Amino acid sequence: MTDATRRRTSLFGRRSWRETRRISAILRKETVGGGLLLIGALLALVWSNSPWADSYQSVRDFRVGPASLHLDLSLATWAADGLLAIFFFVAGLELKREFVAGDLRDPRRAAVPVAAAVGGVLVPAAIYYLIAAGAGEGAAKGWAIPTATDIAFALAVLAVVGRFLPSALRTFLLTLAVVDDLLAIVIIAVFYTADLSVGPLLGAVVPLAVFGLLVQRRVRSWWLLLPLAAVTWTLMHESGVHATVAGVLLAFTVPVIRSEAAGGPDAGPGLAEHFEHRFRPISAGVAVPVFAFLSAGVTIGGVAGLATALTDRVALGIVAGLVVGKPVGIMAATWLVSRFTRADLDEGLNWLDVLGLALLGGIGFTVSLLIGELAFGLGSERDGHVKVAVLAGSLLAALLATFILRARTRLYRRVHELETVDRDRDGVPDVYESQTDGAAGR
Repeated sequence: MTDATRRRTSLFGRRSWRETRRISAILRKETVGGGLLLIGALLALVWSNSPWADSYQSVRDFRVGPASLHLDLSLATWAADGLLAIFFFVAGLELKREFVAGDLRDPRRAAVPVAAAVGGVLVPAAIYYLIAAGAGEGAAKGWAIPTATDIAFALAVLAVVGRFLPSALRTFLLTLAVVDDLLAIVIIAVFYTADLSVGPLLGAVVPLAVFGLLVQRRVRSWWLLLPLAAVTWTLMHESGVHATVAGVLLAFTVPVIRSEAAGGPDAGPGLAEHFEHRFRPISAGVAVPVFAFLSAGVTIGGVAGLATALTDRVALGIVAGLVVGKPVGIMAATWLVSRFTRADLDEGLNWLDVLGLALLGGIGFTVSLLIGELAFGLGSERDGHVKVAVLAGSLLAALLATFILRARTRLYRRVHELETVDRDRDGVPDVYESQTDGAAGR
């Protein structure tokens, strides 16, 4: 048996250069969005705990929209149902592209982030349920709150403490979060749909199908596509299914690879990547920060109020789910994949690096707050406890991840230097020149 035959596959192997460059561009945009998200959340917290807290509530509760269409919604609801639909549209585009034309169309590469995302949902949900289920008043409904990873928030932390993190680990974190978002939208659609109206739901299929037909024909005209998307969203909202589901469904209709008439896969980015370039800045720079501003505001009530919130078993379940459940689920699933596929960690990496990333996965914010509102009702006392717990758990997970990733900075710096050396000055780092981009970069 040759050495090549005996050699195990790499668990976090380096991707193709074209794919790495594309992912790096996405991460830069999400990092900026993460900074804006943190600013929005901080402003909301300061305002809601100031002498002018009532004015914050007035802004959040201000209603706008046509009542005849049942769309006279508060600004907070518009942010949760409308702006986050853009966020999930972008996530859906990225997920479809990864599995159709990206490196993750290889089942061996897809197995790790998909398994990690599933583990990162199941374990925190179980921990939350064990802690909070007996708290009464429907506390068990919040089981999905600690299952989400906020990629923008996590990347904002990573930009400060892990800017030399190897590209394969950054890609793993992004892909994990994208799959996590898909699982979250499935959970929202299945478990947080209270009253289902079949008529509007079936009606939403018509504009969705027309939208899909147009994009399959590579139509980009906004004056055709946006009204169809708006009608799909409106009917989905009317059906009782959370309206953000419309964003993912619309994204899944968009073709990833160019048609043969347009030059085929090698002719350049497809329509999904084109839409992603257009909408990701809106999602990261507007939709998510505005949602954070309108959702993160909670009146804490000083030390006594903080103690009251964090001793609620619902809050304890959320913090434990984020800080313990998320990393344990991600680590356990990754380890199991490595055992069953006989894959090794990439050279120079160890399980401490995976733990640092898994702790970043415990930074739940945007989707966690959304699920909290769906579970307990916007503005309720328990919703306030959820907000405090999500913020506390995310902050603690970020601090622990910072401690671990900082300790590995010297190694990451060496890997970063290796991945950026370009002796022949052809624009492609030398470590990637032995790889063939092939379909992975399409």
